[in-house]
Amino acid sequence: MEEEAQSGVIKKFLYINRRAPHGTIYAHEALEVVLIGAAFEQDVSMAFLDDGVFQLKKDQNTDQISTKNFTKTFSALEMYDVEKLYVEKESLDERGISADDLAVDVKIISSDEMKQLITDSEVILNF
Repeated sequence: MEEEAQSGVIKKFLYINRRAPHGTIYAHEALEVVLIGAAFEQDVSMAFLDDGVFQLKKDQNTDQISTKNFTKTFSALEMYDVEKLYVEKESLDERGISADDLAVDVKIISSDEMKQLITDSEVILNF
């Protein structure tokens, strides 16, 4: 990856987040990997499907579960040129979440549009 970044080759990276934000390390690790990809000046997008949409829910309180609330990190992604955040509409609807419930601005897309986003990506990492 470092050689490609130095040679000017830019790839379309898509980081797919499918898991709830707490209870495992997947969501937090996804953020770490996204920041690494952005540091190499790649075309970085993030997609949130299934329980991954809970990662973006605002006003999370993690005091009772003794874990770090990293939701605010999503708003800092823009500083790293990670501006393409996509959420599957059907996943939001199934969980009773609306755009107003989300902590950051995202583009809400249909499952068909999400499939196309995945198809158009060159490197896909699932978390």
